[in-house]
Amino acid sequence: MKDFYKETEVADILGISKRSLARFKNNLFTQTEDGKISYELLKDLEPFKKMENSKWSKEYKTKPKKQFTLIELFAGAGGLAIGLHKSGFKSLLLNDFDKDSCETLKSNTNWNVVHDDVANLDLSEHQNKVDVLSGGFPCQAFSYAGKKRGFEDTRGTLFYEFAKRAVECKPKVILAENVRGLFNHDGGRTLETISNVIEEIGYDLVEPQILKAIFYQVPQKRERLFLVATRKDLNLKNKFVYPDPYFEIMNMRDALKKGKLFDTDCPVSSGSNYPDRKKKILELVPQGGYWKDLPDKYQREYMGGSYHLGGGKTGMARRLSWDEPSLTLTCAPAQKQTERCHPDETRPLTVREYARIQTFPDDWEFKGSLSSQYRQIGNAVPVNLGHAVGRALVRLLNCV
Repeated sequence: MKDFYKETEVADILGISKRSLARFKNNLFTQTEDGKISYELLKDLEPFKKMENSKWSKEYKTKPKKQFTLIELFAGAGGLAIGLHKSGFKSLLLNDFDKDSCETLKSNTNWNVVHDDVANLDLSEHQNKVDVLSGGFPCQAFSYAGKKRGFEDTRGTLFYEFAKRAVECKPKVILAENVRGLFNHDGGRTLETISNVIEEIGYDLVEPQILKAIFYQVPQKRERLFLVATRKDLNLKNKFVYPDPYFEIMNMRDALKKGKLFDTDCPVSSGSNYPDRKKKILELVPQGGYWKDLPDKYQREYMGGSYHLGGGKTGMARRLSWDEPSLTLTCAPAQKQTERCHPDETRPLTVREYARIQTFPDDWEFKGSLSSQYRQIGNAVPVNLGHAVGRALVRLLNCV
């Protein structure tokens, strides 16, 4: 661990805003020079203790004892699939409804990619031949018409199709990931329904967990909810352990420059542009700043009616910082509500910069229009996060 941490790093690790850190710091810390905080003042806080005592180095050496197999639904551009493949899984089939995503998968691999509606699939031929069925099913609200909050209540949703495919192929383990908002969606009733369905189809659900990508060698403040369920006859529920965190937090410099994550600087690629007026305003935003760092007259011009509304709106006119992880990538880097401006240059991030922040390898090519490529990358699971979860699944399956 380092002797000193920048305040921005501390805020990210603790999962609080810089403003909250300032209040927290005034109560507990003595501010040190250059906006840094001594590790001695942080070491007893839970996230720092986890990083200090992490088993990352041991876990990283995980190898499968035999060939484990994988089927992935809603595979998208392959972020999760690449991570699981790096962990040692062999992909039997990947499916997505989006044509461009399937073309991306096909052009980079020799995997069996099926472009079709998930409802048209029948995985019965793979019954008892699959170790993991994975996928990030889109979260749709359930009607709860039957009030049972079970399998039939999810009919007509993509989770229903995901569960139905699990019934057909009977994998040893189900891995599902989703936005963190699913955890509390509809007062927790949506997740309760999903849990009931998983139980109903013969699986034990491990306690769901929100994993923060910054703890797994991903230079991005992205959070995803992971659900892991094991087939009841295997009695594996209590043997799954979520991955330990890495020892440090990666930032934008790690993402785009030669160093700890990549052997070269980020390759040049195509990207979006700002209109001239917007560019002139954003040129006034300092590194790591946002709309409130603009002179008042430009704040009013840029924000329009939003200027008088409540809330921080910290994604608007946001310029990223070399010394911090990226904010969560969206499907469009120039979208006004969720601006992702390059740290130095006044422009949106390029496609390859987007991919770097999601820890895709540089030779992974994306197909489709520019907007489609941004969307595919923005929707993906970061590769390094998928890799960490994949190693945890391998450790579990090595017990069978």
